[in-house]
Amino acid sequence: MYSKKRRAAFLSIISNSTLIILKLIVGFAVNSIAVISEALHSGIDLIASFVAYFSIKKASVPADSQHKYGHGKYENIAGVAEALLITFAAVLIVIKAVNEIKKGVSLETVDMAIGVMFISCIANWLVSGYLFRVAKETESVALEADGWHLRTDVYTSLGVFAGLIVVRLTGLKILDPILAIFVAVLIFSISIKITKESVGGLLDESLPDEEEKVIKEILSEHYNQFVEFHELRTRRAGSERHIDLHLILFGATHLEDAHELCDHLESDILEKFPNSKILIHLEPCRTKTDCVQDCKKCTIAEANSNHSP
Repeated sequence: MYSKKRRAAFLSIISNSTLIILKLIVGFAVNSIAVISEALHSGIDLIASFVAYFSIKKASVPADSQHKYGHGKYENIAGVAEALLITFAAVLIVIKAVNEIKKGVSLETVDMAIGVMFISCIANWLVSGYLFRVAKETESVALEADGWHLRTDVYTSLGVFAGLIVVRLTGLKILDPILAIFVAVLIFSISIKITKESVGGLLDESLPDEEEKVIKEILSEHYNQFVEFHELRTRRAGSERHIDLHLILFGATHLEDAHELCDHLESDILEKFPNSKILIHLEPCRTKTDCVQDCKKCTIAEANSNHSP
């Protein structure tokens, strides 16, 4: 799984490097602040791709004595770093565009600029689509963030492409720095989204409600084998989910049966969420030692039920 993630991140590095060279050559050749801004955007994307690549590599390292829960949060850290880089790029673009407006736009022919923006749109659409597919398959926060970098490039390049065509047709050169500011605003909005998702993982936010609902439904399918569950806690670290809960068993349940039940529950949860670490704490129902299924209706069992999520 991790080799596939690394291959996707490496493809992003190659794509960004190529586009940076093309945009810089054309941007300086025609003195287009919008194209140069797009080159800067791709430069930030390239740094983000390197961050994603090395964070995925680090996250794949097995748990050790110092990191007993693994290294999955390196991907979350990478997501935050990428978001900060995007914000930095947006600020630089706005400053450069405003300065260009103040001193006067000196845009040359835009034909080459239109061509490189078209190439950028197609390349980044294809690569970002691939990154999203791999990110969804492997549940990689870093790859998803990198995919959003490139998808943002698609939208901004498309906007610049359309704007340059208008400049070509009307001669309104002032549109070039205005387009650059448009690029910056869109970049900043994406950085907010990436930051929110990445920081949530670092702060051990619970899994989404729909995912916790699936876990509860799996447990509910086996209610005839235990009294109740409570203290369900979930979190995510990179592409890994961590799930733990307390399971109250009938007082007469044998250890071997309890172990088999836990294995079965873990197997069912892993079927829905493959990359998960599951911890089940077993508790006996202490009202009777020879209880049967009907003990679920007893006072203590009902009290435990009220504490279930």
